[in-house]
Amino acid sequence: MGDFSIQRIATGLPGLDAILLGGLVARQAYLVRGGMGAGKTTLGLHFLTEGARHGEPALFVTLLKREVEVRLQAASMGFDLQGVDILDLSPSAELFSEMQTAHIFTPAEVERAPFTQKIAARIEATRPRRICVDAITQLRYLAVDEFDFRRLTLAFLRFLMEQGATVLLAAEMDGAVTDESLPFMCDGVITLKRTPEGRMIEVEKLLGSDFHAGHHSLRLTDTGMTVYPKLVMPEQVQPFTGEIIPSGVPALDTLLNGGIERGLVTIISGPSGTGKSLLSLLFTKEATTRNERSAIFLFEETRAPLLKRAERLDLPLARMLEEGTLSVTQIMPTRFLPDEFTTLVRREVEEYGATVVVIDSLGGYQKTLHGEDFTSSIFDLCTYLKAWGVTTILINDVEAVTGDFRVTELHISYLADNIIFLRYLEMHGELRKAIGVLKKRMSHFEQTLRELIITDHGVDVGEPLSDLRGILLGVPEWVGPSKERER
Repeated sequence: MGDFSIQRIATGLPGLDAILLGGLVARQAYLVRGGMGAGKTTLGLHFLTEGARHGEPALFVTLLKREVEVRLQAASMGFDLQGVDILDLSPSAELFSEMQTAHIFTPAEVERAPFTQKIAARIEATRPRRICVDAITQLRYLAVDEFDFRRLTLAFLRFLMEQGATVLLAAEMDGAVTDESLPFMCDGVITLKRTPEGRMIEVEKLLGSDFHAGHHSLRLTDTGMTVYPKLVMPEQVQPFTGEIIPSGVPALDTLLNGGIERGLVTIISGPSGTGKSLLSLLFTKEATTRNERSAIFLFEETRAPLLKRAERLDLPLARMLEEGTLSVTQIMPTRFLPDEFTTLVRREVEEYGATVVVIDSLGGYQKTLHGEDFTSSIFDLCTYLKAWGVTTILINDVEAVTGDFRVTELHISYLADNIIFLRYLEMHGELRKAIGVLKKRMSHFEQTLRELIITDHGVDVGEPLSDLRGILLGVPEWVGPSKERER
């Protein structure tokens, strides 16, 4: 009866293997389709060299490019083709002169027999476990009509499958034959495409197995292809314990009724320069005392100034980096693909065990999406982090320095379990800062505002500003007999 158990094989692309839930199903045929320059040949090279690396004979059948072109492309990206056999069936230069003579028979009738004989001979000689054919659409020119093309392709696939190989068939998306015929002949379909958001990869079919559907980000570089899967929720959700994480500043912890809860989402919102990033650093510092790892992702500020500023405020970020309890990653939003950033977050959480993640800021994260829906993306990211029990701190910039109070212009305040807001105050001609808590889902909190004081010695939070009104407008008025507290 044969062995019908499912065996997975790696593609050489960890991100694609994650989308495929472990890799390709062995001994099946897969169509890899895309436009010119989409990365079909590159994907095939990853697939073949991965097999050769594990001692599996691999065969690259090129029907379009010359062997020297394939080897040059592989060398330019650092692929080691040792163990990969190449069968060059591309049109030769002699064909041009031969085409100028009259033929009684059609080219298909003349060339089909040598073509099939060469493939059969090479496969019988090498017994490859992995085969890549680039590009299968060239078989059209050996067929009399579309019916003949389908019959020839099916016979070709059956021959390859009978050898026990796993086969990738690269195909140009340039006509109805590619779109309508080949997907039905193959066990799986992988589509490479370019969109306004960047390069994407999508698994559209995988016989005998589930997979992660939808578009996933893809990057082509001079070292090959990298696939960035979309976020996937973990199978097991970490239980919510209600454990309080303090800031280390007593008055601020009093304002927060002890601190923020582990595994929840906190938004720190306010105008530029009010100290939002600094507040997030307080929680990462406290995590270090518990020997926990924090991950900070910077979108606007560069790493060096942050470390210098932290040193001046007596926050030991440099030591935390050396000890491995902190990572600081600088993100260039316009250069990142939609799923590339979330892949970095996943690595910090799943591989390095980060328990606190700081995104500084939401505006920068929005730019990495290149037009994708921001609300859905940040919702998925926060849901993923909560499922892992990670404490998430989102830094949000508001443009208004004074005037009508708004938590965020991004309409995502509903995502937050805690909201801490900062405001500028004009008091007796001097610019001050106030801090307050607008929301705390799991407990009560102090509903007054306090002055936030940042000096070269660190952070201090003053007594409640109970004798002032109009603080949220940024122009407070005295309503009580008390005098302004001396700083």
